[in-house]
Amino acid sequence: MNNIKSQSDIKKMRVAGKLASEVIDMIGSYVKNGVSTEELNEICHNYIIDVQQAIPAPLNYKGFPRSICTSVNHQVCHGIPSKEKILKNGDIINIDVTVIKDGFHGDTSKMFLIGKPSILADRLCKITKECMYKAIEIVKPGLHIGDIGAVIQEHAHKNSFSVVREYCGHGIGESFHESPQILHYGVKNTGIKLEEGMTFTIEPMINAGKKNVKLLSDGWTVVTQDKSLSAQWEHTILVTKNGYEILTKREEEDCLI
Repeated sequence: MNNIKSQSDIKKMRVAGKLASEVIDMIGSYVKNGVSTEELNEICHNYIIDVQQAIPAPLNYKGFPRSICTSVNHQVCHGIPSKEKILKNGDIINIDVTVIKDGFHGDTSKMFLIGKPSILADRLCKITKECMYKAIEIVKPGLHIGDIGAVIQEHAHKNSFSVVREYCGHGIGESFHESPQILHYGVKNTGIKLEEGMTFTIEPMINAGKKNVKLLSDGWTVVTQDKSLSAQWEHTILVTKNGYEILTKREEEDCLI
């Protein structure tokens, strides 16, 4: 079941995707030295509920206690915002936003750099973003899913970084997580073929050290085992007749894509 979307579904996906991108744009000016991740969560929560008249998908999803995920430095994904986690100069943070509007989901994330991070941190964020874009650029009907993972893995390894294997992109629509799974490593010409009308996320998690990760006792936060830095970028993608459409594209990206 590859969850081909109807034209009506796609219209709603575009709306949800745009809302998710607007949350990322909105929160940017608040992401700075001295702010807690709980404050960022509250700002996003209120914006989604009050301004967008939408629903923050992570809140209470399988028990997740917040409206966004905030993963700092060696946290890979699913970091829980808290009052204790105060951002400081040199930190890198992934903010992951999923919005539900009219029953459909839009899912996106971005890396933010606080003050002046290390050369390694800056490079990791840049290469991870490139991994995502390189994968998006090849999306079209008939492409094997393995090609998406292969292009990400090749670019990460070429730059001496590793790819997290336990977590992957996913189909998305009326459900937060649908088929197919989009692995961020793989072999070309393997896996199912993409079809027009499929919607899914591409969200590579790339580590500066080894690929191994572990789950913390909170049951959500994933960290690198070796405490090396980790970065992630994410977009929701629609497979079109001749290629792709980025449903969560931000205005700042118009010149990049």
